[in-house]
Amino acid sequence: MKNLYQGDRGILVSYMQLALKRAGYPLLVDGIFGTNTCRALADFLQTDRTPDRICVVDRSVWEKLLPYLRGYATEEGENRILFEDPVTSVEVPYTSLLTAAVIDGLLARYPFLKSGEIGKSVMGKSISYLEIGNGEKEVFYNASFHANESITTPVLLKFAEEYAQAYEKGTALYGVPAAELFEEYRLFLVPLVNPDGVDLVNGLLTDGGYYRRAQQIASDYPAIPFPAGWKANIEGIDLNLQFPAGWENAKRIKYAQGYTKPAPRDYVGEVPLTAPESEAVYAFTRSHDFRLILAYHTQGEVIYWKYLDYEPARSYEIAQYFGRVSGYTVEQTPTQSGYAGYKDWFIQEYDRPGYTIETGMGENPLPMSDFAGIYRDNTGILLGGMTQI
Repeated sequence: MKNLYQGDRGILVSYMQLALKRAGYPLLVDGIFGTNTCRALADFLQTDRTPDRICVVDRSVWEKLLPYLRGYATEEGENRILFEDPVTSVEVPYTSLLTAAVIDGLLARYPFLKSGEIGKSVMGKSISYLEIGNGEKEVFYNASFHANESITTPVLLKFAEEYAQAYEKGTALYGVPAAELFEEYRLFLVPLVNPDGVDLVNGLLTDGGYYRRAQQIASDYPAIPFPAGWKANIEGIDLNLQFPAGWENAKRIKYAQGYTKPAPRDYVGEVPLTAPESEAVYAFTRSHDFRLILAYHTQGEVIYWKYLDYEPARSYEIAQYFGRVSGYTVEQTPTQSGYAGYKDWFIQEYDRPGYTIETGMGENPLPMSDFAGIYRDNTGILLGGMTQI
């Protein structure tokens, strides 16, 4: 973790402010390390603001703050929950750091949850999953294939937390008894498929060799804003154009658009499944028996349900249900984007329902202020991904 000083701005300042707010200090989480944040930090640390220690967040201070991102502290081998509010934040953009903290916090609060790693990113970051339930019917949701679509990550994390809380309390999850869901289904969630790319877009990755290489890649595409327009993994490969379902068609289309080499978006790679993140999702899927998958993206408030002429049993019926409960339109994927995606490969490979859910409206990356509406629109889809199969 980097040291922070008064006057700094950015995602780490936002995380510091979030931790202080959760510790009881009313702060505006704005990513600006100003006077109020400095005062709250000094009070939190119970230190005098002497000239050589004014508002410095070093490793020792981060060690005191991080438990408030996870939501618990370990004392004498026991976990102590630090606050009653949800551990899934809906105030700040997500990165690999915050995603790992939230997953850690959920596991501490709800020991019946399971978690693991499906693989690692180019930079060696863990691509984690959460597992909920004991049932025979397996379902899989994933998010943040694309780097500037990270608002989808807390969609899955918040749903996991609400589900876990309902199960623990013996209550219903949006009208369905959580205990019944738990015994009938096994829900797997990968909330952050592309950790390196998301860290780039949201400001956690700001220097070093990978950052400079991304800058170099982006310089060949000046019309795409950097880093806000970055969708690819850190090597410039679009992870949702890496699957063996019409990949040659995707290559032809994207090459014709000018994406013939690593790019911030739309480069298909040299061959399918060369990006470790896509290969990890592929292998994870092959190791399970998923009855249905949801791939979360932004934007457009659209549900894409079909690949070529494949129409798995009940897939259109379920898509229509998703449209009713969300208000989203149900469409077939446009030809220019209709190949080599994860949803495409799943439908082709398993002849089972698979959906790309395009949440929100606006310009990517969507601001966290849009989250409440996005989540409200998608609770029925997230629940229906289990109950409709």
